Amino acid sequence: RISPVLNPHPQNLMFPILILALWGILMTSSICLRQTDLKALIAYSSVSHMGLVTAAIIVQTPWGLTGAMTLMIAHGLTSSALFALANTNYERTHTRTLLLVRGLQLAFPLMSTWWLLINLTNMAMPPTINLLGELFIISTLFNWSTPTIIITGIGTLITATYSLYMFLMTQRGSISTQFRLLPPTHTREHLNLILHLLPLGLLIMKPALISGLFT
Repeated sequence: RISPVLNPHPQNLMFPILILALWGILMTSSICLRQTDLKALIAYSSVSHMGLVTAAIIVQTPWGLTGAMTLMIAHGLTSSALFALANTNYERTHTRTLLLVRGLQLAFPLMSTWWLLINLTNMAMPPTINLLGELFIISTLFNWSTPTIIITGIGTLITATYSLYMFLMTQRGSISTQFRLLPPTHTREHLNLILHLLPLGLLIMKPALISGLFT
């Protein structure tokens, strides 16, 4: 949707939208740090990542388009898995408030493993495909304008912070006494999360399936 708009007069429209996209990365990432609602935190994290995608598309370079495509596919799987995990918590605790759902690692150790893996993917830890997409985008923006490395660097740092915050608030600590008797997790839920993580793992083995589209 963005690319055709920029074709007639790219210079006139590039700078305002690009500045808003970069500023949005910092704002939405910062908002994630003060969220008390689990689903709102995940939703704002998606907006932050799409700011990177928007900025990469606006620059209109092969590396930028490749990074945008890679990050969209990677974050589509990651964000969907995070919403699935949030729903498994809500079905058992009937609350999305982070302060009330602490210590679930004691009740669901396998589900806690999925939380850890997907949060690491969300913060673009190597060797995930998310890291490849973010590196392409950050390199593209740095080549376009050197000061953008400050904004993208701070955004990456805040992303890692709220991802760890989300994991620690939901999994660590002492479980509330009202959640002592929780129903167990189901096979379909674990299968759902495996089907999210499996494509991410396979794309690590052959990233050219998505990253070679524009090079």
